[in-house]
Amino acid sequence: MDLSDLNIHVFRIINDLGKDYTSFNAAVVFVAEYMVYVLALAVLIYWFTRTNANRIMVICSMISFIVAEIIGKLAGTIHSNHQPFAELSNVNQLIEKAVDNSFPSDHTILFFSFCMTFWLFHKKTGVFWIILAFCVGLSRIWVGVHYPADVAAGAIISMTSAIIVYVTVPKLSVINKLLRIYEKGEQIILPANNKSKDF
Repeated sequence: MDLSDLNIHVFRIINDLGKDYTSFNAAVVFVAEYMVYVLALAVLIYWFTRTNANRIMVICSMISFIVAEIIGKLAGTIHSNHQPFAELSNVNQLIEKAVDNSFPSDHTILFFSFCMTFWLFHKKTGVFWIILAFCVGLSRIWVGVHYPADVAAGAIISMTSAIIVYVTVPKLSVINKLLRIYEKGEQIILPANNKSKDF
């Protein structure tokens, strides 16, 4: 069995779960499609805790996502494939999606960029975010819109990007200077009793 056959074989195993365990489909669709709103809410909550550490974390998350997305687009020019439902028969497709290049998975890149960064900054609570990212990746296979290789590539790219950004970006003086400028403006518009601590 070559890698292509293995990719399809693993996809079939996961995607067929939606046929065998239909009662889980609604929850999986929610994770695959709407968990992004939960992530967005978490980012806002972290940002408006107004602690310097959390704000640096959010900035690193965003930079990690941008870097990973750029690398992902470059990877997509080297290898491309359409969504499984467009290439295979009898796919259990649970959500609508336009047919395009599905390698690597953009959803996976988004979640692993942010969730990996959350874990790097908050090791204890960050485990929840790593689990969530894996669940999102798995859900994209379950609903029939990505192959395992699409998800795995997105996760690897994003986790690598997050680690590099975590090691480098918080040390950049320009990031801290820009954050202090923003916080001075924010303090005028949204005064807070406690100022953010230095990272």
